[in-house]
Amino acid sequence: MQLAGKKIVLAISGSIAAYKTPHLVRLLIKAGTEVRVITTTAAEAFVSPLALATVSKHPVYSNVADGNAWNNHVELGRWADAMLIAPCSANTLAKMANGICDNLLCAVYLSAICPVFIAPAMDEDMWLHQSTKNNLDKVRSYGNHIIPVTHGELASGLVGEGRMAEPEDLVSHLADFFEKKNNSQLKGLKALVTAGPTYERIDPVRFIGNFSTGKMGIAIAEVLAAQGVAVTLVLGPTNLRPQNPAINTIHVESADEMYDASIKAFTNCDVAILSAAVADYKPAEKAPEKIKKQGDTLDIELVKNKDILATLGASKQPEQVLVGFALETTNELSHALDKMNRKNADMIVLNSLKDVGAGFGHDTNKVTLIDRTGTKTELPLQSKQAVAEAIVNHISELRNAEKAV
Repeated sequence: MQLAGKKIVLAISGSIAAYKTPHLVRLLIKAGTEVRVITTTAAEAFVSPLALATVSKHPVYSNVADGNAWNNHVELGRWADAMLIAPCSANTLAKMANGICDNLLCAVYLSAICPVFIAPAMDEDMWLHQSTKNNLDKVRSYGNHIIPVTHGELASGLVGEGRMAEPEDLVSHLADFFEKKNNSQLKGLKALVTAGPTYERIDPVRFIGNFSTGKMGIAIAEVLAAQGVAVTLVLGPTNLRPQNPAINTIHVESADEMYDASIKAFTNCDVAILSAAVADYKPAEKAPEKIKKQGDTLDIELVKNKDILATLGASKQPEQVLVGFALETTNELSHALDKMNRKNADMIVLNSLKDVGAGFGHDTNKVTLIDRTGTKTELPLQSKQAVAEAIVNHISELRNAEKAV
């Protein structure tokens, strides 16, 4: 099994589904993993720490400090190959979404550098509440993996959604993740990803920019890194950061800086995915001091920035895969096809601002994948994490098709 030898932190929060966790621990150990268990105070009302310690053969952690000992949350977060939060209550989910750190579970979560899997468990009304949906979108946007709830009998006596996935399904979900990672066709390759906006300075305090947050590109970088790809992420000005420490992030501000970093990285990479929203134009001259308000108008001469996608396309080698993004508002498909052909890209990811929930700043996206074979794949509105996985899978298929020719 793909879990053999893996180190798992199982974090249990206050839900009645916690009574299933001793069985979950047994299944994980049977699969060959080493398990460390964390409980919240509320969880201990539903499951005995003694039972968990007995089946895991290790002490159960519940407080940052036990007696004279300090439980090193940073060490636990770095020790694990995966962290599984099961069950994850609505309360714990809200804390994770907003960075609240008032117990050991949240401290380890915020310190974890491994993949984090979340198995929600709550009553249906809580599950369907808009605040829960918002919190799920938030934690998903951070790169965490949500294990879907199931439909069944709930603690309230109702029958509906909100039931935690069964322990056997949780173990299978982890095993599938590591199997995909170990068997990825892209494992061992090198990739360049660009993400975020660029800022073109007008003077020391003003700039030309756009509303890109970098969420899509960061999600792509995370998916690639999870599959064993060595990722260089060229990231424009945004407050978002990738969670995987293996990602080599190069921070840039302007289109020229992104161009230089991308050209340098591309010579030594197998795949390049240019998702950044690069400014097409920049001021011809940057004022050395703040421009004072004078008159009713201000004229700024703009000049075209260098085209990163076209430049990489012109130097692309046959074994390299080059992917561009197109954000269109009219004649979307024809413009995207034209862009792919003119710039010698292998694939274009087409966004339309007409699609609700897609585009800048959203945790979701709706795209169409267009590749050099003429294949057009329309993806439904879904999380940017899911879109990133679809893009990476399509790239893997393109590489396999190229090898088969």
